[in-house]
Amino acid sequence: MTKEGRGIVMRVPLEGGGRLVVEMSPDEASALGDALKAAAG
Repeated sequence: MTKEGRGIVMRVPLEGGGRLVVEMSPDEASALGDALKAAAG
């Protein structure tokens, strides 16, 4: 993830080429991190 302007941009490589680009606010990024931690364990 990289911080660009006021948001955070996450670029996820996709199978077959290309990438998924998601822009989110710092609060959304924090919520995503919490959800991933809960799912992982």
